[in-house]
Formats: sequence, C-alpha cells, structure tokens
Amino acid sequence: MNLPIRRVVTGHNHEGTAVFTSDEVFEPQIIPTGDAAMATIWTTATVPADCNDETDGAKRDAGTTLKGGSVIRIVDMLPGASSPLHRTDSIDYGIVISGEIELELENEISKKMGAGAIIVQRGTLHKWRNPSETEVCRIVFVLIEAKAYEINGIPLPEYMQH
Repeated sequence: MNLPIRRVVTGHNHEGTAVFTSDEVFEPQIIPTGDAAMATIWTTATVPADCNDETDGAKRDAGTTLKGGSVIRIVDMLPGASSPLHRTDSIDYGIVISGEIELELENEISKKMGAGAIIVQRGTLHKWRNPSETEVCRIVFVLIEAKAYEINGIPLPEYMQH
C-alpha cells in the first residue's frame, strides 16, 4: 500500500505528569475478504473510556466493533473493491481522508463522497464501494457500541453478507 500511519499515544508517568508512551509508524494489513486493508489504531473496553487502563488499545481483540467499547481504525478501500452488505450495533463516524467512496444502502440507493466528507452511520444495512480503478480510498472510522435500531420494539439484527 505504501501509505504509512503514524500513531502517537500519550499517558502519565508515576508522578502524574503527561508523557508520550509510544510513537510508531505502520501500514494497514489486507483483510481476508481482500477488499480493503485495515489498521486498528486504538480501542477502549468501555464507554466511557478508562484512561487508567494501560492496555495498548491497538492490541485489544476487537471485531468490526467492540461490544461495550469503541474502536478507531484506518480503512484503505482498495481500487474497484466493494465490502459485503453489513449492519453493526454501533454508531460509526467515517472521515474520508483521500480518494472517493460510495456508500450504498440496502435499497440500492447510494451516495459518493470524497476527501473531507464525514459519514455518520447509524446501524443501517450498507456496503462500501471504491469507484476508482486506480486510487485507494482512505477512511478513518470511529465505531462506538450503540443500542440496535428498533422497529415496533424489535431490534434489527446485526448482519454480515457472506
């Protein structure tokens, strides 16, 4: 990919003074579906987060979302690629950094967004598509666990197309 990410993390020393705890550069890794490369930047086990938790949030086991917690990750949607149709019990904030992405909802209506666009994904059934055949689309996603959307008191289930 050759689109490195720099992650700088802060914390406190034993006297309570602010310090830098890490400063590293890494690249997203291709995921098994082959449509994107991802890098988890940080996770929290709870919301609200516990700043006394010294766990390196990038090393915490997290799926697409983290039940009870939050996730920030970089997603590089590969040229011409499309994600599976999916829904998660989370509110997702997506910030397009570079390239262009198309967000398609279950009714096949879609919107195309470029760098600077911010997407608020509220538990809908959706998929992502990179319309470019040559350019990677980089998006920063912050995913926070949310209560499932309900229709007549019945929660819509999480879903991942296979």
